[in-house]
Amino acid sequence: MSEESVVFQSTINKKPPHIVKAKGVYMTVIQNGKTHELLDGCTGAAVGALGAGDEDVYEIINEAARNSFYTYPSLIGNQHSEDLAQFYIDNSPKGAFASALWCCSGSESNENALKIIRQYWLEKGNTKKIKFISRETSYHGFTLGALSISSNGRAEFLKDSLIDQDKCPKMPVCYPYRNQKDGQTEAEYVQYLLDALEKLIIDSGAETVASITVETLPGSSLGTVPPPKGYLPGIRRLCDKYDILMHLDEVMCGTGRSNPNGGLNCWENFLEPGQFPDIQTVGKTLGSGYVTIAGILIGPKIKQAYVEGSGAIVGSHTYASHGFNCAVALGIQKKIMKEGLTKNIFEKGNKMGEMLKKKFLESGENNIVGDVRGIGGFWSIEFVKNKKTKEIFDKSLDVGHEMQNFCFSRGLNVMGMQGCKDNLAGEGDFILLAPSFVITDEDVEEIVKRVSEAIEDCTEWLECDGAFERLSI
Repeated sequence: MSEESVVFQSTINKKPPHIVKAKGVYMTVIQNGKTHELLDGCTGAAVGALGAGDEDVYEIINEAARNSFYTYPSLIGNQHSEDLAQFYIDNSPKGAFASALWCCSGSESNENALKIIRQYWLEKGNTKKIKFISRETSYHGFTLGALSISSNGRAEFLKDSLIDQDKCPKMPVCYPYRNQKDGQTEAEYVQYLLDALEKLIIDSGAETVASITVETLPGSSLGTVPPPKGYLPGIRRLCDKYDILMHLDEVMCGTGRSNPNGGLNCWENFLEPGQFPDIQTVGKTLGSGYVTIAGILIGPKIKQAYVEGSGAIVGSHTYASHGFNCAVALGIQKKIMKEGLTKNIFEKGNKMGEMLKKKFLESGENNIVGDVRGIGGFWSIEFVKNKKTKEIFDKSLDVGHEMQNFCFSRGLNVMGMQGCKDNLAGEGDFILLAPSFVITDEDVEEIVKRVSEAIEDCTEWLECDGAFERLSI
């Protein structure tokens, strides 16, 4: 019988596995008195960059503790937060960002982004821009404002407490695997999505739309669906056409996890030269799990409006731009850059993805994998009952979380999810893979091996339960 937890989170009537030791990409956890050695294939919620127990980070932390002092940011600032902001500006394409605000979580960063966007329009003397467009099947955090621009089961559960949804219109999700029609080209599918967005802008009243929020590479809501060619550039052009701010959420996919140039931003894979978001939220790998930190990156246009307006931001947070957290995050990011680890995770992650595709999609094997998708260090595997029809498993089987359990039994830590097909109903199963930036070729091969074994285990479990007849391709 599981021990009861006294921590009020997740499943509160039982204690989850507890970590007792970790080094690099491996961790030791205890569950019900039994010890398990796990290869960490998801680093929590795509948080880990440097892996566990990095000796250099201990020195970075010690140095930060000796040279940082708490102050309330509205009264006295600190150089560590300035230096971290400058680092992000300098290591992004020139002209992308002009300022940054640091906070403690991705939810908090998206919550702040909404307020910054609203105040931007007030600084410009425009009181009509009050609507935030986002996407169906999306997740931007668990605060009420962030949930209001999300579209998932959690948002549905708390819908009566959210911002009026007339102020938070939702455009169609971008999901080629399921929603691109037979015979429809990629360009035609992209144009359909952009036409639907433009219609939504017009129907909502373009003069009332403040921003459009998109996860560059969606995470837990949809499962790392890369935007097709032309999609994000098209959204950027619509924002320019209708005087709307473009907000990219890169809390999970950004800060080096999926950058093609050894840099920080995932959107560098997709936007055209000279195109940037107006505001961007980041987190997760920024502190690599060693400190709690996230951020909001501010484009030149937004900063200039504040400079020419009131020159101040309304409100503050107790731990905003916390000196110690910023100092540690900066040290971590400098180490990552120095050792070329963003290049490493992009190359090794893509190798992992290609190996999974070859194994489950191209080999002709009879299996439950419907799709393998992602970029760099952020990948997903979607499971289906029938590969040809893409029929999903019954929700009650909870295959996504069962796959997480099977991976655990094979010594691999992954994130199991439901809801990619219908997030409100929680239908459609997948797992997320987001390993540390320090993975080696051997680690990649081991992840693919253990995932493969877990899929075999899950398939056998489903067949023995009589959940379906022999799988058809």
